[in-house]
Amino acid sequence: MKLLLDENLSHRLVPALQAAYPGSTQVTLAGLGAADDRAVWRYALESGFVIVTKDDDFLDLAAYHGAPPVVIRLVLGNCSNVQVLAVLHAHRQAIQDAVDRGNIGVIELG
Repeated sequence: MKLLLDENLSHRLVPALQAAYPGSTQVTLAGLGAADDRAVWRYALESGFVIVTKDDDFLDLAAYHGAPPVVIRLVLGNCSNVQVLAVLHAHRQAIQDAVDRGNIGVIELG
């Protein structure tokens, strides 16, 4: 399972995610820095990514299209990269379970 971090999350998180989420990247690193949400959604769907974001933008797409991809919405407010990593690592199994089920569109973590 690989994560695609929205542009509101730092690209500096990517190396620290590789052990638990190999192949993960961030939208800017994937060449999608100027892309709209639909293009990011399509890329995630076609490339097998789980989208990770801190905003509501992908919730409407998830409601309309359903899963996949799974969208993880981090409800953390202003926080450090260490806090983001801690949440993603602590909930790895729940994220994997959602991906495996195939019918869960959004997971909110905080």
